[in-house]
Amino acid sequence: MGKKRPTHEIKLEKIRAAIWANESKQGKLWFNVTVPRLYKEDDQWKDTSSFGRDDLPIVNKAIDMAYGWILRRERKLEIERRESARHGG
Repeated sequence: MGKKRPTHEIKLEKIRAAIWANESKQGKLWFNVTVPRLYKEDDQWKDTSSFGRDDLPIVNKAIDMAYGWILRRERKLEIERRESARHGG
């Protein structure tokens, strides 16, 4: 079984906001966001949830962009759901 991938990613410098889609057994969809900071140790890329002062404006921007993406996605899914219901699907 393959590793689950984020639904969408926002990358700003060393910050990555990963948006994950989740679905309940009843079919309810929701999104979660993880925000790691990437860094290189020796020749290996690693991540951490610790941020320095200068990372914070970038983290803030990435979170804001993730929030906007989720709102647009939810709006699109709601429109699709209404259209499907209207056409008997």
